[in-house]
Amino acid sequence: MMKIKGFQDHLKEKGIDAAVFMNMRPNANFFYFTGYDGAGVLVVPKSSRPFLVVPEMESERAGKTSRVKNVVSWSKKEKLFPQVKTLLKRKGVNSRVVGVDFASTTLDLLKGLKKGFRGVKIKDVGAACRQLRMIKTADEIKLIKESFRIANRITKNMLGKFRTFRTETDAANYLRMEAIKQNCGMSFPPIVASGSNASMPHYAPQKVPIKKGFCVVDFGVTYRGYCTDITRMVYVGKPNEKEIGLYNFLLRAQENGIKNIGKGVKCAKLYKNAVRDLRHYAKFFTHGLGHGVGIEIHELPNLSPKSKDKIEKNMVFTIEPGLYLEGKFGMRIEDTVMFNGKKAEILTKVTKRLAVVK
Repeated sequence: MMKIKGFQDHLKEKGIDAAVFMNMRPNANFFYFTGYDGAGVLVVPKSSRPFLVVPEMESERAGKTSRVKNVVSWSKKEKLFPQVKTLLKRKGVNSRVVGVDFASTTLDLLKGLKKGFRGVKIKDVGAACRQLRMIKTADEIKLIKESFRIANRITKNMLGKFRTFRTETDAANYLRMEAIKQNCGMSFPPIVASGSNASMPHYAPQKVPIKKGFCVVDFGVTYRGYCTDITRMVYVGKPNEKEIGLYNFLLRAQENGIKNIGKGVKCAKLYKNAVRDLRHYAKFFTHGLGHGVGIEIHELPNLSPKSKDKIEKNMVFTIEPGLYLEGKFGMRIEDTVMFNGKKAEILTKVTKRLAVVK
């Protein structure tokens, strides 16, 4: 089971009797510990077996898919949180101090928990969960690599067909449909940003003709709950010598970013190295160098100038420097890598040679 023992050690250290994860909307930590994506509540006591409380209609599915095999169903006739407290009492578990992931818990659910547990002290366990998820297990790495195998193939095919797309949304819809064909979800809405639209890093593709010049294609699928992230560049038309030079300049900075990865290297240092490599163009680099990838598309580590994170074995993260000149053009080259303890293994196996569509 995903690092439950390590998490229980944290609960003991912080004096938390049990942690409660509520999956009434997508909750990455709930999925991380259970592998089940339906509605329910995961309870992790500090010293005894975790258990899952789910609606009656979900009990069979939860029993088949969850890694937590102690599954209890609740009826709509009963209130959820008083029942959870009763279950804890029956198992001899105190519930004076309860851990909750504040970042994924609505105010409504928090109020319900306080009312159901009466007088409970609540502590945030979200940061501890994010730290646990930063280092991937062997099973997670297998899933992530399979997810990238699918995303790489779709990206390659899309780049090969790019001249057949008339609008930005045509290209984005192709990526969506190919993901569906592979029984995958989307890590995020795909970005296809052409011409001057590419100067906006998180641009949403429009039903407009694809403009000449640089075009950013940023895409990722989710396979069995795990995300991918890849960005490649297309040039529509015939690039001039200066444009080719600028692309290759950014590519060298991106590849240097990967070469600089090593055990114990500070993420803030990787960011600063990238800024140094971009020289006078660094003022057009408006975001972090990268981010962790896993159940969520943005996880730890954080490769930004103020990050406290350091590179460790089995981290999965992006290296994605970009340049954005407002109203003119933008470009970004992004690989996702897995640090295997010795070197960064590139998971995005799609050529970084500039695709030119005349």
